Amino acid sequence: MSLIVVACSNGTRPTEDKPSVAPSEAAFANDDEFLDWLQRTHFNYMWDGAEETSGLAPERIHLDNVYPDNDRTVVTTGGSGFGIAGLITAIDRGFIDRKAGVERLNKIVDYLGKADRHHGVWSHWIDGPTGKTKPFGKLDNGGDLVESSFLMTGLLCAREYFKNGNDEEKALAAKIDKLWREMEFDWYTRDGQDVLYWHWSPDYGWAMDFPLEGYNECLIAYILGASSPTHPIPASAYHKGWARGGDIVSDKKFMGLPLILKYNGAEDTGGPLFWSHYSYIGLDPRGLKDDYADYWQLVTNHAKSDYLYCVTNPKGYKGYGENSWGLTASYSPDGYSAHAPNNDLGVITPTGALSSFPYTPDESMRAARHFYDKGERYRGKYGFYDAFSDQNDWVLPHYLAIDQLTVAPMIENYRSGLLWNLFMGAPEIQEGLKKLGFTTTKQ
Repeated sequence: MSLIVVACSNGTRPTEDKPSVAPSEAAFANDDEFLDWLQRTHFNYMWDGAEETSGLAPERIHLDNVYPDNDRTVVTTGGSGFGIAGLITAIDRGFIDRKAGVERLNKIVDYLGKADRHHGVWSHWIDGPTGKTKPFGKLDNGGDLVESSFLMTGLLCAREYFKNGNDEEKALAAKIDKLWREMEFDWYTRDGQDVLYWHWSPDYGWAMDFPLEGYNECLIAYILGASSPTHPIPASAYHKGWARGGDIVSDKKFMGLPLILKYNGAEDTGGPLFWSHYSYIGLDPRGLKDDYADYWQLVTNHAKSDYLYCVTNPKGYKGYGENSWGLTASYSPDGYSAHAPNNDLGVITPTGALSSFPYTPDESMRAARHFYDKGERYRGKYGFYDAFSDQNDWVLPHYLAIDQLTVAPMIENYRSGLLWNLFMGAPEIQEGLKKLGFTTTKQ
């Protein structure tokens, strides 16, 4: 089934009052229509763009068919989790038929049940046609706890959405619950240490040696680990490992705003914006607090400081400003890079601003309109292309799942709180948050 996206003019529309208007103003009657377009089109990466065998999200889609690594059939677990959250959004908004959405989810869940797992945890990449682990690197050929946590977040949102539905939907929810219960979070404490480890390989064991110590994008792994009904981790792993015994707290400011926590490798400036997106597809930061942070203040300050940095534009890059901002990991003229104020290469990544809609709605809307008004060179069938650099006159018709697929769910969290409400409503998540000392009074 194809996703129907409303065709939009890129020209101007004359009026009696003025000779022309911006393309986005001509194409959309109001902000709600524009937000619908943003969500539909970026979600389409997970719908028409899905890998055929699995129904999951390809790691990348290049409309020019230039794939240097010949990896067009490789699917990504984390990006697929974001895509599943977007699929729920698309069903709820009526962008796709509910029955068709359930059919796709059944295909995905059945595939994931047969795909390679490593103590219940999927690999970062999976070979789409076979379901076999596709190594992300020589030593990284086993379980990826963080990417699998992003995947399970989307699946749990789906479980909650369908658990009281018709018989087919209840059966789908039960299959998701089985996958959830089979994830061995306790295994990834590496023989009971007070910390989670990112990777385990059946061939190389713990050779990657990557403990999850905050703060970065990995918070959700601890939330799920504490919430697991079958393989839970102790609260001490969160407090001693992730929070570094309290040393995670920062007293620094960036762009006049408190950082609140120490961003790994970016203690003075805050990290790439995806750190405030990936864990928060389902985890609702509104009113969320623990011993270390007010999480709404944390993510809002992060997005606002990125915006203010781009407006200030200390390196004088062409194309930065109040309508063009967003530094996060993406392609660049020199390859993939985690763009941030401390790694500013003159590249704007649209998902940075678009997926920050819950935190910076006015600034994000201005950026979204600006990206659209830049014209067809900057967008295609799956939304805005991954990144651009006006400084280098560079943009390619290339997409990455992890950038495209956070847009629809994060905009939905801004519009209705749908994914936040589903995930936070799961009984295990409520207990897990309580176990770790979180309080959850919404603003």
